[in-house]
Order: sequence, then C-alpha cells, then structure tokens
Amino acid sequence: MAEELDRRAQILDAAFEEFAAKGFKGATIKSIAGTARLQSPALIYWYFPDKEALFREVLSSRIPVVRAVADPTPLLDLPPEELLPRIGRAYFAFEQLDTRTLRLVVGEAVRRPEVAEMFVKSGPGKVLDFLKTYLEHQVELGRLRPHDVRSSARAFMGMLIPQLAGRLFLPTLTEDGLTDEEHLKTSVNVFLSGLRPDS
Repeated sequence: MAEELDRRAQILDAAFEEFAAKGFKGATIKSIAGTARLQSPALIYWYFPDKEALFREVLSSRIPVVRAVADPTPLLDLPPEELLPRIGRAYFAFEQLDTRTLRLVVGEAVRRPEVAEMFVKSGPGKVLDFLKTYLEHQVELGRLRPHDVRSSARAFMGMLIPQLAGRLFLPTLTEDGLTDEEHLKTSVNVFLSGLRPDS
C-alpha cells in the first residue's frame, strides 16, 4: 500500500514538472512516465484513467483549499464556527502557491477554456460542492436554519474573494490594513448571524 502511494506521488510530481514546463497540451503520458522513471507509460493508467484526470489531480493536490476538503467525511460534523475559518484560511493560502503552479493554473486557464472548466470543476467547484453538502448537514443537525445551501456556499466564498484579490491583484482593496484573520472572523460572524436558527 505504501509503495502504491509512493508511486502515485511520484507520478503526480513528474506530471507537475511536465505540465509546468510544457503545458497541458505539450506534456504527454510518455514524457511524464520518463520524468517519473517508470518502466512503461501504461503504468500511469493504473492510477489515472487519462491525461485530463492526471492534470485535475495535479491541480487539486497543489491548491490548499482543495486539499482542505479532500477527505470530507470527518469535517461534516464540525461546528460551523470551527470549519468555516479553516476553509477560509486554506482559501487565503492560495497565494502561497509557488509561481510555477500559479503560472500553470492561470496560463492554461487563459489559453484553453476547457482547461479553465477542468480547473473550476476540480478546484472551486469541488470546494463549493463540499460546502453545499456541509451546510445541508448543518441544517439537518439544527445548527443552521433551513435555506438554499447553493446560494449560501457561494455567498461564503464570495465574502473571501475581495481579501484574496486585494493581496494578489488589486492592492488598493487592502490598503486599509485589514488582516486575513480580522476579515475571516468578521465574515464568519456575519455569515452565521444570518443563518443561525431563531431562538
């Protein structure tokens, strides 16, 4: 089992190197197998059905917020006051991506709409799906009042975007000195105050 996990990680690392250097289109299963020092490119298909699935896994394994919800089962019963800040911190960690990962994500998304769609499904889409499931479960537990969880999941993530965008692209949004933790604390409080069951 450990050997299989090591081999899978070896393939993911090699795939990242190839995708980062050559892009999605330029990297091939054969070149990835060579970088991973595999005897045969066919071994990659033991772990991943195709190059697209491998690319999705490379992206999701390197994006902190996606890693944070990779194993959702133990997270579902956590109270919102504990889980939502955890998601927010992982979301804000996006800027900690190394420049090659950032270039790969942005470059491929700009060049190829299908890659952008693939990224959304394996990244933000996966996080939104988790949040919808989590919020629905919190409603069932009585911690949150019944509501449209599709909208509330988007609303929560939307509350975080200006803070991250301010640090990454639009510094004037964060000129007031608001820290990530201050923003996150207020966002979670505002979000939950609208969703707590009536007394």
